Amino acid sequence: MPTLTDLVRTRTDLDDADLEWLHALVSDWLLLADLSFADLILWVPLALGRPATGEEPSPDGLGEPEGGTAVEAWVAIAQMRPTTGPTAYPHDLVGSVVRSGRRGLIDVAWRERRIVREGDPEWGSGIPVREESIPVMRGSKMLGIIQRSTNLSSVRTPSRLELTYLDIASVLAQMICRGRFPFPGGEPNLVRSPRVGDGLLRLDRAGRVIYASPNAQSAFRRLGLATDLADTHLGETTARLRDTGEPVDESLISILSGRAPREAEVESNGSVVQLRTIPLIVDAARVGAVVLLRDVTELRWRDRELMTKDATIREIHHRVKNNLQTVAALLRLQSRRLRIPEARAALDEAVRRVGSIAIVHETLSHTPEELIDFDDIVDRVIMMVGEVSTAETRIVPKRTGSFGVLPAAIATPVAMVLTELLQNALQHGLPDRFGLLEVTATRGDDRLVVVVADDGVGLPADFEVESSTSLGLQIVRTLVVGELNGRLEFRARAGGGTEVIVDVPVDGRLPGAPPGERRREAPGDAK
Repeated sequence: MPTLTDLVRTRTDLDDADLEWLHALVSDWLLLADLSFADLILWVPLALGRPATGEEPSPDGLGEPEGGTAVEAWVAIAQMRPTTGPTAYPHDLVGSVVRSGRRGLIDVAWRERRIVREGDPEWGSGIPVREESIPVMRGSKMLGIIQRSTNLSSVRTPSRLELTYLDIASVLAQMICRGRFPFPGGEPNLVRSPRVGDGLLRLDRAGRVIYASPNAQSAFRRLGLATDLADTHLGETTARLRDTGEPVDESLISILSGRAPREAEVESNGSVVQLRTIPLIVDAARVGAVVLLRDVTELRWRDRELMTKDATIREIHHRVKNNLQTVAALLRLQSRRLRIPEARAALDEAVRRVGSIAIVHETLSHTPEELIDFDDIVDRVIMMVGEVSTAETRIVPKRTGSFGVLPAAIATPVAMVLTELLQNALQHGLPDRFGLLEVTATRGDDRLVVVVADDGVGLPADFEVESSTSLGLQIVRTLVVGELNGRLEFRARAGGGTEVIVDVPVDGRLPGAPPGERRREAPGDAK
């Protein structure tokens, strides 16, 4: 299904400012659909010369809006169904085109720039549907028409709640027709704004509650209100509920008086309620406001639990890093006391391995997610290998390319692999401590390829990594092939020396897991 942006840019003559206004409208028009108990379809004029089929649209019944631009056909660019009532259009209409004259109310609303209501309902689809057309204005420019269609198949005597909904919907429709809704910069900005069914308050011009839905009343009872909300000043009542001994929050009183479109959260009596105020404006004068609210106590409790867990995990990484650094320092002290070269070399290797793991944990202690910018890790590993190597070393390894962001489950073994390969190249590939030593990274969508290259003595003629007795190479092979489910290759470098290719998957699979099994998605991965 084409998006609103695609349809506007390819099938209409609307500009970017118009598109932005329509995006703001569509992002918030579920409010109008739920209050109206009706489907909404947004029609805009099809650009001239772009009919939906090969046939030319009929010129009969052309609308003539102010400015003299003829509308030959309309294209539906957005559709919304209510959550409070039955739909009138179970099928999707987005992208469909109708010729002018086929939907007469749209043409009349466009030509006369006013809301047009139908007298008798249509029965074309077997469902009685009452139609209404609402012009969409941005300033003095008319962008399109909202077709509001109400399914009348279950008509009954409306309750007071339903009558309040319809009254608010009528005011919102007038605001759209006057270019006063949506509010510039006033779109919902919290994670999930309250919806009509979550709880609704109707305020008068002074900010007093005219009507409170049962859900809204229940939410305020959880905040500690013992009386009914009706005929109380919402801002003052809410400020008293959250009384903590501090001065009254005047900004909260102002927000909940309905003077401006705002969102706020109120915490009291162990509960948290999220509120959104929407001023209602008729003929340039504010006549009151609607307040949507919902109880978000459980959500905020979970958020706090996650924050606590994140802080705990970061503290654990910090302590693990400290302990590993202590272990490395003790090993280094023990190494200096030894007189046996083999034992001293073994302890030095242990220092490097522990140090590479400590670097990863140090980075994780500063990040809220288990994700690491690995380029910084590589640079520090390179520096550490140079520091721990013998004093006569005159080679500084360098890095080219970018590793990107890696999850902790991959970052730790890759850091150890690089530590072993760099040290192996310094000790065995470049025994004279002269020449090239380079780490090259190539990051794709689902794989990471790392090449560690030197221009030293090269590999022995009978070299096989599988049969090597080197502890470092055994560690590398175990990590790359066994833990990361990757590929490890040693080969001669063109021009002399050795290249080691490490190719590992980074597409989210658990290291070593069968296809289809995936890690928990990182924040921001799922849309």
